[in-house]
Amino acid sequence: MARFTDKVVFITGASSGIGAALGRAFVKVGARVVLLARRVDRLEALAKELGAGRTLVQPCDVTSEADLERAVKATLARFGRLDVVVANAGFSVAGGIDRLTVDDFRRQFDTNVFGVVATIRAAHDALRKSKGHVVLISSVLGRVAVPRMSAYVASKHAVAGLAFALRPELHKEGIGVTLVCPGFVKSEIQMVDNQGVFHAAAKNTQPKIAADADDCARAIVRAAAARKRVLDWPGHAKAIVFVGRTFPGVWDVAMRRTKTRKRASGEDA
Repeated sequence: MARFTDKVVFITGASSGIGAALGRAFVKVGARVVLLARRVDRLEALAKELGAGRTLVQPCDVTSEADLERAVKATLARFGRLDVVVANAGFSVAGGIDRLTVDDFRRQFDTNVFGVVATIRAAHDALRKSKGHVVLISSVLGRVAVPRMSAYVASKHAVAGLAFALRPELHKEGIGVTLVCPGFVKSEIQMVDNQGVFHAAAKNTQPKIAADADDCARAIVRAAAARKRVLDWPGHAKAIVFVGRTFPGVWDVAMRRTKTRKRASGEDA
């Protein structure tokens, strides 16, 4: 992990969940971190926890190219370099195709896909100079699919495809790419509705197999250090990907038998 000593890591969606955990994990291995999200109060609390000298808070909506470009400029002004970009910001649009609109899909892609593209484009020149690394956070649902999550599944498959396409493209510039496909990880994603609005009062139900976000972040840091190609994490994610890709017929039958449930924000999941 010594490779991250005094390196600068740019993390979108850093206000909670895996993003906040990544801020902690990278600081623990000696990095300086740029924390980006819309909820600035959360970012400031995290920065206070991690130490002002090693953090930079940047209000940012990844659907705004101007926000991202401003954040990269602030990063270079403060730290003089940018070494790792973690495109983590995202949310999930849930529901059957019979009730989701084209605008629902467009809103999902604006954040989960175009936000990732905009993040990489804003940081590209700085990463080229540092021979840096890009970490794209997809999902286990970027490798397999489940019903009534078509918008989210499509967006995360797009992120996976983007990673596979960018890896050889950016290799010639010395930039590495790691695709991360987490399974169930404890987060607040169930508390965000289809419009991307966070509901603080919503009950945040978690699957029993949900892994700890800090454990996930440590695994991502190790994968980035090794410039690993793909990280499916934790064990249940590896199992899901194996079954879904090796025995697609079995997976399809299992998915036909799944029942609709409601998430905390009131949307189908």
